[in-house]
Amino acid sequence: MKKTTTLLWIALVVVIIGFGVGIYLQDLKHQESTEAAWKANRFNMERFYKIRRFTGEINEGNWHTMRDSIGRQLDSFMILRYRKEMDSLNEKRAMGNQYNN
Repeated sequence: MKKTTTLLWIALVVVIIGFGVGIYLQDLKHQESTEAAWKANRFNMERFYKIRRFTGEINEGNWHTMRDSIGRQLDSFMILRYRKEMDSLNEKRAMGNQYNN
């Protein structure tokens, strides 16, 4: 009985440590991907903020130009997001095929 209880405690400690290490590693990867995304989108964000600032200055003369510019900027964000997702999916598929062969 004492041996079984000791083994259960050891197993419980190992599981708790495993979860702790997993959460820590997941947080590191999240920070890394967030930093990479900010670096990749820094230029686009600067352009977007500039357009947003000028949006407040819209008048009859420049309304069409500003509207089109904002639309193109948002389209660029969507395209970049789509490419990132596709790269991620292709990488996962490649890793899956590597392990299946």
